[in-house]
Amino acid sequence: MTLARFREEPWRTSHGAYQESALAMSPAPEYASSEVILSSLYRHAGLEGATERTVPQRGRDLDKEVQWYRDRARKPDAAALDADTFHTLLHSVLESPKLPNQASKRFVQVTPLVPQAAVFSGSARLSSNSWPAGALVRRMVWLGSPDNAAAATIWQSLFEALSVTDDDDIFARFLQAEIKAWCPQPAWAAINSAEQATLDPVDQEGLDYPARRFVRDLASIIDAKDSMTRRQWTSLLEAIVRLAAVAHVTWLCDVHAKSWECIKAALDGNGPGDAAAARASMYPKAFQFLSYGDRALPGIKDRASAFLQARLGLNAVLWALDAAGVEAASLSSAAGLADVCDRLRSNAAKVEATGLRDVLADVSERETRTLLCKKGIGSNIMEFARHVLGQRQAANPLLRGYDQGFSLRKRGTSNSSPWVVGLGPVSVLALVHCSLAGTTGPRSVRRLSQHLAGYGAIVDYRDIATNDLGYQLRMLGLVLDSPDAESGMLLVPPFPKRQREPA
Repeated sequence: MTLARFREEPWRTSHGAYQESALAMSPAPEYASSEVILSSLYRHAGLEGATERTVPQRGRDLDKEVQWYRDRARKPDAAALDADTFHTLLHSVLESPKLPNQASKRFVQVTPLVPQAAVFSGSARLSSNSWPAGALVRRMVWLGSPDNAAAATIWQSLFEALSVTDDDDIFARFLQAEIKAWCPQPAWAAINSAEQATLDPVDQEGLDYPARRFVRDLASIIDAKDSMTRRQWTSLLEAIVRLAAVAHVTWLCDVHAKSWECIKAALDGNGPGDAAAARASMYPKAFQFLSYGDRALPGIKDRASAFLQARLGLNAVLWALDAAGVEAASLSSAAGLADVCDRLRSNAAKVEATGLRDVLADVSERETRTLLCKKGIGSNIMEFARHVLGQRQAANPLLRGYDQGFSLRKRGTSNSSPWVVGLGPVSVLALVHCSLAGTTGPRSVRRLSQHLAGYGAIVDYRDIATNDLGYQLRMLGLVLDSPDAESGMLLVPPFPKRQREPA
């Protein structure tokens, strides 16, 4: 790959220094729903061999196998249900609502209540080229952890929580055993993660960002598992994962845009001169991308567009450095960014001779539709954000209340109604629980406001008493109104710790 080749195919291949960066958006997000992310997370945590590519075909094969047993009035030796009952279980009891554009399609899509269901259900696409959504969550765990050892520990804890054990409710244990009887391979077992992308410890110090918040919340959600049924717990996990995943992707967009501003300044002879200056310029000081009650997608679109422009610029500069005979440094940290800026300033004449500015102008003009998120990567990011955060629009109107863990809701009933920021009941429960983790007794709703700010979602705590968030908190019994009005609304822990019986 050369600068000339980049000019012809700017999105095809990224420079190695960019692609291997801890802050690269990898894997690139595409369409997914909350259940797709959870299913893929199962596959990445403990279903080795059940790749995204194999899931649609496994679903079709299972349907055929069940039909074969139905025709012969038989069942597998280890199964408790006959073929007719198991077919009803898959296509009625556990079936996840299809989207309006999927109403006429026939495929297996079930709620990812237990690990074995993810073997044949929950891919982003019905074809064989789905993106690995679970890898994005795994990368978030590593980026949000202080080091590889801590990341491996929380990843192992997540695997154990996702496993169905004797402590799970009886329906979850029955379901895991029954699906395993019909679809035994691959078996559920821990997979050693090859992920190594952690944020530079110097950069991480004092920095609050969505992946870091997610790792802390993930530990809180895992701790709450014993307080509820498996279905309730997986719903809470979904709610946190979907908000954190979109916040993480949007935060990366901001980091890319700010990094590109530093590089552009260096091309003009300026830019950060050391790692401390680069750190101050590279990372958002106050990350905000959602405002409660307001439209959400326009702001995400602006950030996705800025990310795409930054990605073009960063890769073009790295290829130009190669063409000038200058080795490019990694972009994984502020120190690496400062080093790249220094090399650009030191080799300004050589870099200019490569025609970098002409290449950037030509590519930006030619890729206008992509940069405006009308196609390609930008369009995929918008689909990801809309479907992960938004309440699922079911083809069957009777199932419109199926999804309660959303962060965006329709302002009206029309297809053209805008998506506005508004939390579903399950999201409210999950966030209140996480915001109170490690505390004793009630806390002010200001704590919930601060917790949401960690994900870039802004809500003025003084408005909570009168908006729909306050209404939901009251309906769910999660607040107490202070009688003296000095403390305002006080949050109540939704899941008191269960008292263990003495041995």
